[in-house]
Amino acid sequence: MIKEKTDVLVIGAGPAGTIAASILKKEGFNIRMVEKQQFPRFVIGESLLPRCMDHLEAAGLLDAVKAQGFQEKFGAKFVRGDEICDFNFADQFTKGWNWTWQVPRAQFDKTLADTVEKKGVPIDYRTGVTDIKFHNDHSVTTVEHADGSKKEIEAKFIVDASGYGRVIPRMFNLDEPSGFPTRKAFFAHIKDLKRPEGIDGNRITVVVHRQDVWIWIIPFSNGITSVGFVGTPEFFEQFNGTDEKSYRAMISADANTADRFRDAEIILQPTVITGYAITTKKLYGDGFVLTGNATEFLDPVFSSGVTFAMESGHTAAKLVARHLRNDSTIDWNKEYTAHMMQGINTFRSYVSGWYDGTLHDIFFARDINQGFKSQICSVLAGYVWDLNNPFVKKHDTALKALAKVIEINGM
Repeated sequence: MIKEKTDVLVIGAGPAGTIAASILKKEGFNIRMVEKQQFPRFVIGESLLPRCMDHLEAAGLLDAVKAQGFQEKFGAKFVRGDEICDFNFADQFTKGWNWTWQVPRAQFDKTLADTVEKKGVPIDYRTGVTDIKFHNDHSVTTVEHADGSKKEIEAKFIVDASGYGRVIPRMFNLDEPSGFPTRKAFFAHIKDLKRPEGIDGNRITVVVHRQDVWIWIIPFSNGITSVGFVGTPEFFEQFNGTDEKSYRAMISADANTADRFRDAEIILQPTVITGYAITTKKLYGDGFVLTGNATEFLDPVFSSGVTFAMESGHTAAKLVARHLRNDSTIDWNKEYTAHMMQGINTFRSYVSGWYDGTLHDIFFARDINQGFKSQICSVLAGYVWDLNNPFVKKHDTALKALAKVIEINGM
């Protein structure tokens, strides 16, 4: 069997893995990556948040993404019937990027991976992990290529960025349920010949179909738009027939999508993801760290997935570099777990507030305080580590308190 050695093995070539690999390469370490699929490949998470721009810039990947001409995104619009709540990232409370992109993930992820390869990080595609053995100062990972051949990779540290594959959590029994009800996403890419002029193209639109069901509308620069329905499995049971027939029936059932998409050509056939919310018992251990969706995935409603992927990849990479330089001052629990959970728990409050109606009351209030709106806007931009923002620092109580004020004042 072929045997190789490296400083860091990165499992997974998505945003978490490529951010981590690029930063560690800049730090001077030898990196190897393995990826189970062949790129380009489709995955959800097509609407980035401005916080992602910080990580792309830090990893030296920003220029490569800019060159792709992706659709620029300047905000998020929420629609309920005739009511509209529009957030412009330029109005946010936290100082940071005020725009980002909406991206077909197949092209976006391949751009990141190709750029990392050009920086000197080899990637083995169609290569799955079959075994990992941890020793005192290294690990030995057995991987299998598409042709059935195997090799062993000895590494001083492993960054698990395997996404939904969750290699280490599944291999070492670390998975735990998230506590959220089971929800389902049903989505496709549509040729968008009736795209409205103006702001609709430069932001995600989130439509309240009913309190427990919502729709995403994400326009891309290539004339294609991603349209997805998210709700409990029971909602989807009323639609019968093939996936395309069911999907078109859903499109026709909502005034915000019917005229625009009813007869449009479907480019990417309707796809289903069910029961995606999951968490883990721990985010790191001796010789490894979990990043991206290998840590936790909440819900697609506020597009937080790629932000967490990049935040975790960046933060983990910096800590791994210090570890490999024998920095004895590292506090993994404080500097990694507590840091990541701050952001995850903030978005958890917002996801819960979305589904229980608290955020509907706030977003569609007749006269919301603009200071509060700018602070909430910063959360929607991904700046969920700014503890100067009361809607971050007191995320578990601030939303409910504001909703109560709105109710009392009849707003």
